[in-house]
Amino acid sequence: MAGKSTVQRGVVPRARSEQPIAAGVDIGHVHLKTADIARIRHFYVDILGFDVIVEMPDALFLSAGGYHHHLGFNTWESKGGKPPPPGTTGLYHVAIRYPTRAALGDALRRLTAAGWPLDGMNDHGTHEALYLHDPDENGLEFAWDRPPEEWPLDAEGHLTFTGRQLDIEGLFREGSEDEKKPTT
Repeated sequence: MAGKSTVQRGVVPRARSEQPIAAGVDIGHVHLKTADIARIRHFYVDILGFDVIVEMPDALFLSAGGYHHHLGFNTWESKGGKPPPPGTTGLYHVAIRYPTRAALGDALRRLTAAGWPLDGMNDHGTHEALYLHDPDENGLEFAWDRPPEEWPLDAEGHLTFTGRQLDIEGLFREGSEDEKKPTT
C-alpha cells in the first residue's frame, strides 16, 4: 500500500523501505529562523504575495490558499543573526510548488519587477524550476510540476531528471498573460 501513490504516477522507486511510511504523508509547513521579521515579511508578502495568517513581534506565519500556514519565520534565537557560512550542513533549499506554469511565470514577473536576483533555472523534465535566496540566504526553489504522465522514466520505470534549458522568456510571457486574466 505504501508504494501505491508512486506506482499510480508510473514511478518505480529505486529502493523501498522495509517499514514504509504512510502513503499520504506530506510536508505541511517549513519554519525558518530569520534575522529580521519586517525584512522577511516584505519579501514573502509584498513581493511574492503570501497571505499573513498570524503576525507577532518575533514571529510570522504565512499561507497560500487559506492553509493554517505553509511558512513560519521567527527571531526567537536569530534576531540580527547571520546566515551559516558556505560549507556547513543544513537546509539546502525549500521548494515552493506553484499550481500552474502561469503562476510560476507570475512569480518570475514579481521577482523581476522587484529586481530580485535568480541564482539559476532549470527544466528538470518533471518540473520547471527557478532558484534564488531569500533575504536571510535561505535557498528557495520555485517550481511548477508537469503532469506525472509527462515525467521522464527510464526503461525500468525509474524517474530520471533532465537538465534542459528553461524557456525563461516563455515562462515570463505566460506569467504576464496570467496577470491580465480576470479573477473569479
